[in-house]
Amino acid sequence: MKNFVEELRWRGMLAQIMPGTEEYLMKNLTSAYLGTDPTADSLHIGHLCGIMMLRHFQRCGHKPYLLVGGATGMIGDPSGKSQERNLLDSDTLYHNQEAIKKQVSKFLDFDGTEPNKAEMVNNYDWMKDYKFLDFVRDIGKHITVNYMMAKESVQQRLNGVARDGLSFTEFTYQLLQGYDFLYLYEHKGVRMQMGGNDQWGNMTTGTELIRRTLGNDNEAFCLTCPLITKADGKKFGKTESGNVWLDRNRTTPYAFYQFWLNVTDADAERYIKIFTDLDKDTIEGLIEEHKQDPGRRVLQHRLADEVTTLVHSKEDLDMAIAASNILFGKATKDQLAKLDEATLNDVFKDVPHYDLPKDQLGQPAVEVFCREGWQIFPSKSEMRKLVKGNGVSLNKEKVTAFDRPVTADDLIDGKYLLVQRGKKNYYLITVK
Repeated sequence: MKNFVEELRWRGMLAQIMPGTEEYLMKNLTSAYLGTDPTADSLHIGHLCGIMMLRHFQRCGHKPYLLVGGATGMIGDPSGKSQERNLLDSDTLYHNQEAIKKQVSKFLDFDGTEPNKAEMVNNYDWMKDYKFLDFVRDIGKHITVNYMMAKESVQQRLNGVARDGLSFTEFTYQLLQGYDFLYLYEHKGVRMQMGGNDQWGNMTTGTELIRRTLGNDNEAFCLTCPLITKADGKKFGKTESGNVWLDRNRTTPYAFYQFWLNVTDADAERYIKIFTDLDKDTIEGLIEEHKQDPGRRVLQHRLADEVTTLVHSKEDLDMAIAASNILFGKATKDQLAKLDEATLNDVFKDVPHYDLPKDQLGQPAVEVFCREGWQIFPSKSEMRKLVKGNGVSLNKEKVTAFDRPVTADDLIDGKYLLVQRGKKNYYLITVK
């Protein structure tokens, strides 16, 4: 049996582990779950370490469960938070759950015939009919307030990190999460809970509840992955525009690919172990190759290729590379035309943008591109010189005559013109 814990250990994906967990997993094929709150209809790359843990767990022969917190998502976990979450309605939670399952299906096998095929469960299913008085009587009596108060997540909120303190709603979160473990232990044979290291307190409440409810001879285990940060200690997965999402409608495959391509050498060396399936020998070989010539950025390219393919597809990877070539290398008008609008805007988000009234189409290029307030060309005479020297392109095609008309037929996606001056100067014009 493949050693799941050792797999996590060499990949840098192991933070805390309960005594006896590794020995138990080496002797038993078992089930484990990892929970996620459906607070959005997409996961972001901050969730990927946990999802990859489930992936390795299944590949080691064990059975993974993904728990979607339909009930706990209505409350909000105080762990690592300085404010209480907004509460979501049931329709939104259901929509988010289905979207998350679709994403995770790229990492886990939910449809196979093997006994260890993945399953998704929703704690709303066992909480929706559980009456408050029954829950307090059956579950609440086993965990003391003193025990709950001692948790780090609770202490952080009580000692001034939060602006508004800690609500009773959030205080009950660890008890509800503990009951999830108990329920899955009894009804699904789940013996282990996995999660991020900020969840350790909630997770151990679950093992404590199992022992106090069912007896000390009942074995239950916890295992956490570290909270992934960048080499400078800053939060992983954040950009200036926010989270890097798995949903292509929130983060395009191009922007997703670029995120991984632009990580530092130190981060690439860590991330390629955590976020890919590549084996130890392959990764060590890539690290050595990278050290021989860091300028080639071997690690970043392989990391970006692997993760983009895993989250999206090989076709999306090819598109992302082609999109990169449009800005940083040679490309054709056909390749430019294949970009969807979101990707086009991502590729050229940092170049100067100008707006052109639609009624200005039909005029010579020199009149369209040399306008007051625009800085594409210093002057009309300068543009004429550049055109003669093959230094001007429209939509990746050379402009051979400065007075050639610019028409609606030139528009990309029916609204854009891409002007290039020289090799590196781009300008995106939106025709309105």
